[in-house]
Amino acid sequence: MTTHHLKLNPSKTEMLYIPGSSGIRCDLSIPFENTLITPSTEARSLGVVVDDQLSFMAHVANLTRSCRFLLYNIRRIRPFLSREATQVLVQSLVISRLDYCNSLLAGLPMRTIRPLQLIQNAAARLVFNLPKFSHVTPLLRSLHWLPVAARIRYKTLMLAYKAKNGPAPSYLRSMVKARSVPRDLRASSTARLDPPSSRSQGKHASRLFSVLAPRWWNELPLSVRTAESLAVFKHRLKTHLFTLHLSNH
Repeated sequence: MTTHHLKLNPSKTEMLYIPGSSGIRCDLSIPFENTLITPSTEARSLGVVVDDQLSFMAHVANLTRSCRFLLYNIRRIRPFLSREATQVLVQSLVISRLDYCNSLLAGLPMRTIRPLQLIQNAAARLVFNLPKFSHVTPLLRSLHWLPVAARIRYKTLMLAYKAKNGPAPSYLRSMVKARSVPRDLRASSTARLDPPSSRSQGKHASRLFSVLAPRWWNELPLSVRTAESLAVFKHRLKTHLFTLHLSNH
């Protein structure tokens, strides 16, 4: 850090210990400049609250609270705004927060991310200036907003496309592997990914990018998996998820 002219501030330094198993705990403490740094149950990094169980419940609660405050302020001036102006405000201030780093929430139980879906529902009703219990699915369809769970899957699959086709960082590319076949079979043109070894262990194994990305990728239609560019992939992926989550309601 000295080489880069950086210095740690002991009063703002947090240490987060994430055990590999729920049954193993370590009593860690690090002396640093007359201060003893002990593990915290939560730590903030780039605006995301990470907890030592990787449940992200604290992050969801914090995000929900900040979005609710923003919606309250927008609602106060809603009588003076057009629908289009309200939509721009809501998308830039609220929906953008729901999308920020949302791939970290991939694989979480639906009950954990439900508060975020309630925020999106409230945001859609606010755009159309409708009462609290109005049916929200037609509103999401009209706004072309994917539900929160679909937005998380969209972001994860975007990363998978980049990892498979090159633009992603090397550490992400190493987590996905294109399925190989012994000879030139028709299966070689299906653009599937190899799932990881079943030996992956740990209570968070099912939420790993290396596990979720191939599983979700292989569930996509062939036309989406074989998209010739990122722009085409994004368009086809959103259309697929939109049809999957909103068209049959």
